[in-house]
Amino acid sequence: MILETIRELGGWSWVILGLGLLGLEILAPGIFFLWLGAAALVIGAISLMVWGLGAELWVWQVQVLGFLILSIVLAYAGRSWLSRNEVESDEPMLNNRVAQLVGQTATLEQPIVNGVGHVRLGDTLWRVRGEDMPAGTRVRIRGGNSDRLDVESA
Repeated sequence: MILETIRELGGWSWVILGLGLLGLEILAPGIFFLWLGAAALVIGAISLMVWGLGAELWVWQVQVLGFLILSIVLAYAGRSWLSRNEVESDEPMLNNRVAQLVGQTATLEQPIVNGVGHVRLGDTLWRVRGEDMPAGTRVRIRGGNSDRLDVESA
């Protein structure tokens, strides 16, 4: 039943698939379904152009092969183009919490012993690394990574 419907729709089935993939790109953004949707729309347009001509060479196997090849080519070309034309963010540290904290001062909640201690920033208790210091010492954040901050005496 489904195959009969696809056969009856002809090239329109590719157009429907392409629009569905573009809709999926909106729901799950990542610029991947965009290239698949564009490839399906191109194959659909070609199919609609040759539909009434009775082209025996444009069988479903050739259409699927064309879709696969075009998907790969468009994904590669799109990725290359996007990497060359990166957009500068107006908030470059938006998703880099450690970079946002560099330069801030805080009070040690737990002493730094053997180079490791803890400091509370907002509602988060961060593990810190630095010279040994007693609890209550003011420290300045100078860097770090996702699991610890590097601090120095303020």
